[in-house]
Amino acid sequence: MLARSAWQSVLVTGILSVILGILILVWPGKTLLVAGIIFGIYLVVTGVLQLLAAFGAPARPGMRVLSFIIGVLSIVIGVFCFRDELASILLLGIWIGIAWLFRGVASAMGALSEPGLPGRGWIAFFGVITAIAGVVLIVWPVESVATLALIAGIWLIVLGVIEIITSFGIRKDVKKLV
Repeated sequence: MLARSAWQSVLVTGILSVILGILILVWPGKTLLVAGIIFGIYLVVTGVLQLLAAFGAPARPGMRVLSFIIGVLSIVIGVFCFRDELASILLLGIWIGIAWLFRGVASAMGALSEPGLPGRGWIAFFGVITAIAGVVLIVWPVESVATLALIAGIWLIVLGVIEIITSFGIRKDVKKLV
C-alpha cells in the first residue's frame, strides 16, 4: 500500500514545484519580497518553538542546549529578515541552497544504497540535480540576488518535471512488484 502511494506523493510534489516555479517567474520581484517576509515569520515562529522545546521537552542537556541555540539563532535571523529586504533574500537563498543540497545528497545516497528501490535511477538523477542546484545557491547568493527568483523558478520547474517523470518510473516499478 505504501509503495502504491509513493509515486503519487512524488507526482504531487513535482506538480507543486512546477506551479511554484511558474509563479516565481511571472512575479519575481513580488515573490522575493513576500518570500523574505514569510521566511522571517517562519524563522521567528520556529525559533520560539525551539526555545519552548529547550525548556519543556524531556531531553538530555545536550539536546536542550542545541534547541536553545537554534531557537535564539532562528529568532535573531528572523528579526534580521524584517530589518533588511536584501538580507532576507540572501538568507532565503542560502537556506534554500542548503535544503536542496541536503535533499539532493539524501536522495542520491538513498538510491545508491538501496538496490531494490523502485525508480532508483531517476531518484539518483533527481538527487544529483537537486544537490547541484543547492550548491549554486549556496556558492553565489550575493551575485545571484538579482536573478534568484529566475534561478529558483527555473530550478523548481526542472526539478518538478524530473519529479513527475520519476513518479511514473516509480509507478512502473511498483506495478512490477505487485
